[in-house]
Amino acid sequence: MRRLLVGFLLALLAAGAALWWWLHQPLWAGTEALELAIEPGTTPRGVARGVVAAGASADARLLYAWFRFSGQDRAIKAGNYEIPPGTTPIGLLQKLVRGEEALRALTLVEGWNWRQLRQALARETLLRPDSAHLGDAALMAQLGRPGVAPEGRFFPDTYTYAKGSSDIALLRRALHAMDRHLESAWAQRAADTPLQSADQALILASIVEKETGQAGDRHRIAGVFANRLRQGMLLQTDPTVIYGLGEKFDGNLRRSDLQSKTPWNTYVRSGLPPTPIAMPGKAALLAAVQPAPTQALYFVARGDGSSHFSASLEEHNRAVNRYQRGR
Repeated sequence: MRRLLVGFLLALLAAGAALWWWLHQPLWAGTEALELAIEPGTTPRGVARGVVAAGASADARLLYAWFRFSGQDRAIKAGNYEIPPGTTPIGLLQKLVRGEEALRALTLVEGWNWRQLRQALARETLLRPDSAHLGDAALMAQLGRPGVAPEGRFFPDTYTYAKGSSDIALLRRALHAMDRHLESAWAQRAADTPLQSADQALILASIVEKETGQAGDRHRIAGVFANRLRQGMLLQTDPTVIYGLGEKFDGNLRRSDLQSKTPWNTYVRSGLPPTPIAMPGKAALLAAVQPAPTQALYFVARGDGSSHFSASLEEHNRAVNRYQRGR
């Protein structure tokens, strides 16, 4: 009887040692990471099978037994994972329980327009292109903003995403981020702002974003536009004309373009254009609602990224001759 008990204990110790050894061994000998997709609702047994199907040289039944034995089998999270070489059964389960998905990043750049944003989405081959077949109106309706133009409604920032996730989900995050930043900026607006709504602030911010060459000029540029709005002057800003021309713009803004009959041509139409012309960042949003106090009604690029500001047309014309025409 004693011999049987000793034998049993030795066998138990041997099994425990074998299990400990297996739990600390790499699941495969390859040099490339395995890609594992776990769909919502996948059972722990299905996860174990998926690991083996992805390329792990392990027994799916043994993996499943480990998941069950750990007591964490029901805590495994759905998602898209990259399992690096050298991963052990212990490391695998930790990654799946923590939901450490393989993340990529997409940066939406300040000043991009909607066309550029959609092109950037199309280049992200690891995003699921759910928006590719949708027109602008249908896409905005799916995002919960029917009847709203998409231009300028997405906050420029770097967004991480899991491989295989929907591009619409990323857009929804960028949309809500812009909502938050715009709401915050509008709450900080100057008491004497000529703007009537947060939407107007968004439109003006997009113009400021496109007109600013040096960050230090941003609030003064906003101040020029605020002054013009107060006095009922045309904004006369080139980026709005270029935006209205769309893909017809060849990089050379002609005098005839300044007379183009588009809703965004602020040389012939008073007030703000009907929509933003680009994605403004946080600094441009704040500049639009907190313009610098200035007497300037004009500004012109100096050629080094900065702008020269003028309070009179005469002074402005001299600045144009100096900085633009070299006279």
